Amino acid sequence: MSTPRPEFLKFTGHKSFTQRLVLATLTGRPVHISKIRSNSPTNPGLAPHEISFLRLLEAVTNGSSMQISYTGTTITYQPGLITGAAPGFGASDGDILEHHLPATCTRGVTYFLLPLCLLAPFSKTHMNVRFSGPGVITSATETGDLSVDSFRTAILPLYNLFGIPAARIELRVLQRSCAGPHGSGGAGVVELRFASQVRLPKTLHLNRSPGRIKRIRGVAYATGVSASNNARMIHSAREILNPLVSDIHIAAQYDQAPLVPDEKSGGKKRMGIGFGLSLVAESSAVGVLFSADVVVPPKGGVIPEDIGKRCAYQLLETVSQGGCVSAAAGPTVLTLMAMGSEDVGRLRLGRDVMGTEQIIGLARDLRKFGASSWGLRDAEDDDTGDIIVSVKGTGVGNVGRKIA
Repeated sequence: MSTPRPEFLKFTGHKSFTQRLVLATLTGRPVHISKIRSNSPTNPGLAPHEISFLRLLEAVTNGSSMQISYTGTTITYQPGLITGAAPGFGASDGDILEHHLPATCTRGVTYFLLPLCLLAPFSKTHMNVRFSGPGVITSATETGDLSVDSFRTAILPLYNLFGIPAARIELRVLQRSCAGPHGSGGAGVVELRFASQVRLPKTLHLNRSPGRIKRIRGVAYATGVSASNNARMIHSAREILNPLVSDIHIAAQYDQAPLVPDEKSGGKKRMGIGFGLSLVAESSAVGVLFSADVVVPPKGGVIPEDIGKRCAYQLLETVSQGGCVSAAAGPTVLTLMAMGSEDVGRLRLGRDVMGTEQIIGLARDLRKFGASSWGLRDAEDDDTGDIIVSVKGTGVGNVGRKIA
């Protein structure tokens, strides 16, 4: 007697696209997503970065099935087993998967890294992926993506809190790039080596006071422009932050712009020119990090001093929102809590972070995928107005480790 096929969970719209596919892959529930930009008269259906993510998902899993409608406005996805960079399942150049991003990609490479790192702890083998091609943007983007520097210093250390050793997670930036003309294309090269596979993430209790900021670290990067832009950004950011924190260190990183073939002239041209600043504030409490990212827009017209000031003020605003986790890291932490052991974990979030569309949408999606509802209560130890979120784990864990 054959087992009945599970019903598809139905969603609409293109928002939280990667989040829903990641939850489907972790829980093994097939999904049906419709009305993807169906009202757009010029670009209906899946965008280039979403199609590229589907190809990446297919490469790191075994047995996944995807069906996309002719117009690209509807997709059905049946998840398979997360294999990572297993030999024989797409891994080339030794033990690494090569993923090519097209020139039409308008999202930063962290758009792919964030969901990939959520899948990696539950993979059967190591998750080693190299992102290359004319569409790799390593800087922050105007669409809201983090830079690789903020991702490496503010997101990856949080995996330690779940018993996933961050020391075995390596992110190499082999070629930096900013967004090209019209916000698309960058031609950078980024390599992720995630060797921290676990059976089940630990229960997280991060409901204490977030403490005080003790140090600020950062990276000022310039690609294909004068290296003096770094010093100007650092100087203007320090003017604001020096009276508040004494321990500040911002590194300066200069790279030549990558060369890419030019189809019109037949020669080569420089791509990914620009500069930006990434800042991370570390609290006296363990595991509490706040980040800020500002990059010059692709059309230019902004001086480095403005970028430095804007980034410093953005960091202060992120810290003022309170809680133990920033809005950028909230979805990652809450998803790992929901996929962890069947115990109640607690997380302290600021009201402004808790009320964002992304966090509320994640709570609804987790509920639809079978996770428990969250418990919310006010933090009573002070008058900050923070919220304690109680999340019960589903005990999904690493299916590959169950079998192996």
